Amino acid sequence: MRILVVTSQFPIVGEPNRGRPIHQTVRELSKLADVRVLSPVAQYPSWATPRSYLFRAADPGFLVPGCDTRYVTYPALPMISRPFNGWLCAGALHAPLREFAPDVVLSYWLYPDAFGAMRSAARARLPLVVGARGSDLRVRDAVSRRLTRPVVQNAQRVLVVSEDLGRVAVAAYAADAARIRVISNGCDASIFHPRNRGDARDALGIDTKTELVTYVGRLVPEKGLRELLDAMRMLAAERPDLQMAFVGEGPMRGELEARIAADPALRVRLVGAQGPMQVAEWMAASDLVTLPSYSEGHPNVLVEALACGRPVVATPVGGIPEVVDATTGVMIAARDPQALAAGLREALSRHWDAAALARRFSRGWDQVARDTLQACEEARAEFVGAIRNAEAA
Repeated sequence: MRILVVTSQFPIVGEPNRGRPIHQTVRELSKLADVRVLSPVAQYPSWATPRSYLFRAADPGFLVPGCDTRYVTYPALPMISRPFNGWLCAGALHAPLREFAPDVVLSYWLYPDAFGAMRSAARARLPLVVGARGSDLRVRDAVSRRLTRPVVQNAQRVLVVSEDLGRVAVAAYAADAARIRVISNGCDASIFHPRNRGDARDALGIDTKTELVTYVGRLVPEKGLRELLDAMRMLAAERPDLQMAFVGEGPMRGELEARIAADPALRVRLVGAQGPMQVAEWMAASDLVTLPSYSEGHPNVLVEALACGRPVVATPVGGIPEVVDATTGVMIAARDPQALAAGLREALSRHWDAAALARRFSRGWDQVARDTLQACEEARAEFVGAIRNAEAA
């Protein structure tokens, strides 16, 4: 089977770990089928590039390990072109889609990527499979919500990473429940597995008596980072060896730096963005991993933490309750620093069996790829069957 993957959530020059779960899936899928990736990149004029936009141009020479990847660009203007980005994206996809001649189009990220893929696939009379990660289904602006709706309704299969997201697709977008497939994320056990905490701390320069809490992810308010600093401040006096590590980058970095500098009681390290091996080392060095988000899909960071044998403190939002229970961590209310402080205190005070935590999750990316291929085969069979039935009528 020839599968064309369309997604902007993919490694790109300057951000090689972007879209890591999708990259891992596609890399394994490429071992099972003939796969090509088209990664559409919005091209803003130099005088109107958004402040948070990381890349002014796609690098056609950038190589993604294990994947045949092509980058295509479409013109865009901040905010102004948002209602049209799906059509602009489609325009950039038509020619490379014809060149590759796939059997099915698989697109991750619902708008504008999958919207563009939907129009291009319809033009070529091809089946469409779309994958929702979480925030692309929980969009707030009315324009994106309206343009996401036909994508979810017209796709032959809608892949979601949690049961919760499947319910959102049905309730908010009137998706056909029979076309939804839950394909949860995997984990690379060759990287994320139990390691000796002392060895990891030696490598990172962390004292053995330190109580280390680690957050891994983007530095954005909706991850509950302000509440996390509040909770750490509450615990500072009673736990003098408590430290916090933020592994990641994002627009909140400046705010976090200012707050840490202004409050000596906050013993916090901003580590910056790290590759998978370094993330695993920080998890191994930690006593626990926390994710106090307001909203989530199926956060891979929690899967990876458990695979490393580390308990988690997290909020019961999105697909998190499908990953975390009382035997693997502590659940706390979102947007509540007091509850978060209590949850961290409880988790730090309990004894956790690292090997038992790691055994709770053994799903690899190869299984994710097999499930994804099955969904693509189902979509193709359904699409071809519908055409034959229409021609016979």
